[in-house]
Amino acid sequence: MTFSTCVIVMIGGAIGTLGRYLISVWALPISRDLPWGTILINVTGSFVIGLFGTLTLASGRFLVSENVRLFVMIGLCGGYTTFSSFSLQTLDLLRAGATIRASINIALSVLLCVGAVALGHIVAAQFTDHAVPIAQAAIEEEG
Repeated sequence: MTFSTCVIVMIGGAIGTLGRYLISVWALPISRDLPWGTILINVTGSFVIGLFGTLTLASGRFLVSENVRLFVMIGLCGGYTTFSSFSLQTLDLLRAGATIRASINIALSVLLCVGAVALGHIVAAQFTDHAVPIAQAAIEEEG
């Protein structure tokens, strides 16, 4: 890990974060019943990491430097959505024939993350007069 690699990942993360924000704002009008912006972000981020990661493997169709892979897969996709990494890891498990481990990964990731949000909310509510809302603005629910 070098300073320049860190800067490359940071720039990718900033671009991914801005993209997430812009799509979240764009999707607000259609996100009454479901968080469509977040769903769109997670699905497209998962697609990008799967597509780019596969195409740019050492044995892939397009050879790129490790810094380019880090920029896109860790920086851009990581800033855009961490769901893409989860999806890639789950696919790797499934492709390796580890269906049970992939299922456990899915169940634990979803249950533990939702549980952690709930626990964080419960703990924070103790310091905020037991406030019920979690997000401060509609955009926070999307982001």
